[in-house]
Amino acid sequence: MPTRVNRQTVDLSAYPDLVVVYLGMRVNRWYGIRTFLSFGRRISRSVADRPDGLLLHEPVYYSFVPMNMGMRQYWRDLPSLLAYARSEPHRQWWLSFLQDSGGTGFWHETYSLKGGMEAVYDDVPTPIGFGRLGTLRRARGPLFGSAARLGRPSAAGAPPVDETELYGA
Repeated sequence: MPTRVNRQTVDLSAYPDLVVVYLGMRVNRWYGIRTFLSFGRRISRSVADRPDGLLLHEPVYYSFVPMNMGMRQYWRDLPSLLAYARSEPHRQWWLSFLQDSGGTGFWHETYSLKGGMEAVYDDVPTPIGFGRLGTLRRARGPLFGSAARLGRPSAAGAPPVDETELYGA
C-alpha cells in the first residue's frame, strides 16, 4: 500500500546571514585515534558552553574506514563564527593542530546563505568534497583564511592563526 509523502520545507527568513559549516577529522595513522578522541572531548565542552551565534550543532559520521567523523554547525552569521574561531581555547587548539596533526587530518567546508563557499583540507591524503570537484591549491596568502576564501576578507579581521605565526617570516 503506498504511503503519502509528508513533504516540508523551511523558512529561513529569520536567519538572513546563516552560515553552515561541515567539519571533519580523519584518522590517518593508528596513533591518530588518541588525537581524534581528545578533540572530540574538547569540541563537546565548547558546544556545551554555547558560543554566541552557534544555533545548532549536529554530529556527523562520514566513514568508519578510514575513521572520518565530524559535525555540522549552523551559525547566525559569519562574524559570530569567526569570533568563536579567534577565541580561546579554539585558537590554541587550531595552532597546535596546524603545528602537529597527531596522525589525523582535518577539513571543513563552509556555505553562506549570503553567498560564497570555501574549504580547507589539512593533512587529508585523499581529496573529499570540494577537493574532488575543484583544483586543490596551497592555503597560503589570500587563500590562507576562511573569510578571504569566502570573498569577505573585510568581515573577518585576522584569521585565528596567521601565516607568520605558523610558518615564520
